[in-house]
Amino acid sequence: MITGGGTGGHVFPAIAIADALKAKLEHAEILFVGAKDRLEMEKVPEAGYRIIGLPVMGFIRKISFGNIRVLIRLLMSLRMARKIIRQFRPDVVVGVGGYASGPVLRIAARKSIPTLIQEQNSYAGITNRILSGKVNRICVAYDDMEKYFPAEKIIKTGNPVRTEIQQLATENKKREALEYFGLDERRKVILILGGSLGARTINHSVMSKMDLLLKEEVQILWQCGRIYHSALSGYLKTAGTSGILLLDFISRMDLAYAVADIIISRAGALTVSELCHVGKPVILVPSPNVAEDHQTKNALALVRKEAAVHISDTEAEEKMVPCALSILKDSGKAAELAGNIRKLAVIDSAGKIADEIISLIN
Repeated sequence: MITGGGTGGHVFPAIAIADALKAKLEHAEILFVGAKDRLEMEKVPEAGYRIIGLPVMGFIRKISFGNIRVLIRLLMSLRMARKIIRQFRPDVVVGVGGYASGPVLRIAARKSIPTLIQEQNSYAGITNRILSGKVNRICVAYDDMEKYFPAEKIIKTGNPVRTEIQQLATENKKREALEYFGLDERRKVILILGGSLGARTINHSVMSKMDLLLKEEVQILWQCGRIYHSALSGYLKTAGTSGILLLDFISRMDLAYAVADIIISRAGALTVSELCHVGKPVILVPSPNVAEDHQTKNALALVRKEAAVHISDTEAEEKMVPCALSILKDSGKAAELAGNIRKLAVIDSAGKIADEIISLIN
């Protein structure tokens, strides 16, 4: 049983772990348990796995009567988790962070079912921190995680990356990607990512320099997030822009990475792990709205190895687009960034986590 989700940073590692388990245990039965109405309820079935949704939701971090509703949903989710575990009878339960993993892992631990959590970030999420004393094993991607978790349970495995993205290092999907997105092979492509939910600063920074982008005749493949898509789409139609493909969400990220000549992105842990496998020039604009500013730490870890360019959220409107265009014109700089980031890829993280899961079962 694999539980958790909420954002792509939780969901896609979970799917990668499931794929690795299937490769090692051909007849394994895998059940996902997520939160209703969150990203996992769409992406997990697309990946070919069964999922059950819990009504669990996050607490409001201030005094609010809304937390009464949250508590009621938590109690309902605990009851449902108990029933799901009793019916499915898992040999092991794996949590990847997110609201749903709390109730499920709590019940599993009470029943003495082997448990493992996978923490993607350099700053541990609150659910995983609460659960760390009860689970058997903790897989992490960063050093110095002893400040959050019991040291004797920690195993450094790196972050799981989807198989199709790992394979980009050996497969040339550029032609397939051009056809898939309907892009012109004669023009450079800037891939803009704000995470699965979108990023207001990145979107605004693109819009503020639209004249410059259109003058340079580059192509833009732009994942803007669902909440921003309608307004941005309306503006682009009114402005009569061309060479811009605006999408609320990109399902074929392997093809998006393959077609890109440069990538602008937030610096979430999973995204950084994927970008290392992709091996393209990268500009990282960390989100300031995360605990302990951990996205900036993720970005600077690459900058110190000359593997990425860092632009702060406050400077993005002024610097982000001009920097991307400058790198596109400097083939030497682009090649240096691409080569350096490729050296940082951690190979087969999902396989290492799958081996830990199998050892718990055994």
